[in-house]
Amino acid sequence: MKPKGRHITLDYSGFKGSGNWVLSILQSAVSRSKAREVHAHVEQFDGTKSPPGFAAVVLIDESHVSAHCYADEGILAVDCFTCGGVDPALIADDIHGQLTAAIPSIKLIQRTELDRFVMEG
Repeated sequence: MKPKGRHITLDYSGFKGSGNWVLSILQSAVSRSKAREVHAHVEQFDGTKSPPGFAAVVLIDESHVSAHCYADEGILAVDCFTCGGVDPALIADDIHGQLTAAIPSIKLIQRTELDRFVMEG
């Protein structure tokens, strides 16, 4: 089976920061990769309809890079999903480096990697 895509997730505790700041981290990691950004958006949640936090996404023509935060709990989930020739590990490593440089106390709880679009042949 040959995969056409790869999906990497990063789960953190001890996160402190804003959605706009994280979106800028995602965008800078994408811009340093070979991926092509096609759209970016962050949605802030003030706690009235959803728990406080945010969701941020950078759509790339190869798929997406996103983050979701539960601010009250200090948890952040990041995922990098790419297809074709772009390696999501490079994007994930870049994001991780930026987060740990800015927030030395942040802790990576889990990193997962999964083949996607698994094809016969």
